[in-house]
Amino acid sequence: MAVRHGITAWNLERRYQGQRDIPLLLPEAEEGLMALRKALVDERFDAIYASDLDRCQQTLEWSLAARPGIPVHLEPRLRELDFGDYEGKVYDELKDLPHYRAWVDSVGELQIPGGESAAQLRERLEVWLQTLAEKAQQDGYKKVLVVTHGGVIRELRRRFETIDFWQGTVHQAQGRRWQLTYQQDDHGQGEWQCSSSSAVPAPASTTP
Repeated sequence: MAVRHGITAWNLERRYQGQRDIPLLLPEAEEGLMALRKALVDERFDAIYASDLDRCQQTLEWSLAARPGIPVHLEPRLRELDFGDYEGKVYDELKDLPHYRAWVDSVGELQIPGGESAAQLRERLEVWLQTLAEKAQQDGYKKVLVVTHGGVIRELRRRFETIDFWQGTVHQAQGRRWQLTYQQDDHGQGEWQCSSSSAVPAPASTTP
């Protein structure tokens, strides 16, 4: 399961946060955080991985998921995409810049000046996923919570759900639950397979 951090001031101002260490905006973030806490109240995780940025650690604290005996790993590889020169800026400040227009047209594939490309984000996530596979096999992890950022979850959704860039958005204090298996071939090469995906918190039922 992977969830996005709660709302920050820069989220509301629609500023690119990237790897700036922006804290949660309280009390504005509380409604979403409480809904996430309610969604996780009956969950018991074997391990928790969280981006080392404050907004993710604060979200984890609010979720009450980090219970005694559950290892918590602070993981820099789960940080948001590095937006480089765009961090702290809003669309109106960037829209007339040729390199920004080219980046938008590339759906994030071009490298941001002073920052990362989507491919570089995927590369560090791939290294982390390999580490997770090794830890799961070594320590018997079956159920893992990841507290991270919107761009990270977007890339994980593109990988596991085979959807396009624009379909991968998740809102603050929400995320996805995946059923994953990791299989190795005779040469020791492994691959993750996803058998199901669902929203967290689960959508309200529309049944009368």
